[in-house]
Amino acid sequence: MISKQTARYKISEKEVSLEEIASLLAFKNVMSVRVILPFSGKIVSRTSFKISTMKIYYVYILKCSDKTYYTGFTSDLEKRFFEHQQGKHQESYTYKKRPLELVFYCEFTVAGFAIDTEKKIKKWSKAKKEALINDEFEKLPNLAKKKFK
Repeated sequence: MISKQTARYKISEKEVSLEEIASLLAFKNVMSVRVILPFSGKIVSRTSFKISTMKIYYVYILKCSDKTYYTGFTSDLEKRFFEHQQGKHQESYTYKKRPLELVFYCEFTVAGFAIDTEKKIKKWSKAKKEALINDEFEKLPNLAKKKFK
C-alpha cells in the first residue's frame, strides 16, 4: 500500500498528489479524473474518480503461460482478469494456459468501437501485438504489410 504522503500520480504527464486530485474534482466542469495506481499483482489497476456515470469499455491483451496472446473485450477489466486467472470458463482459450499476465489494455466510451478494435487486434500477428504492447507504434504500419516471396 502506498502512503498518502509519498503518493504521486500522473495526470496528463504532470505529477500530482491525492490532495490536488481532490481539488480538481471540486470544479464542476471536470467530468472525470483517471489515476494510474501501482498494484502489487501483475495487473495495473486504473481507478477512476468519476462525477459522471460514463461507461468505460476495455480491450485487453493477456500473455499466456505458453507465450501466446489472448485479446478480449469487457466492461469490468479487473473482474474479467480475475475470471481468466481463476479459470471460471473451462471452455475458454486461456483456461489451460494459466497463469496469465495482463500486458496491455485500452479504454473506450463506445462499446462498438471497443468491439471493432478487439476484432482487428485478434487478427494481428504476434509481432504486431508485441509492438502494440511495447508502445512501439512506429512499427505497426510495417507489420501490417504482407510479405511476398
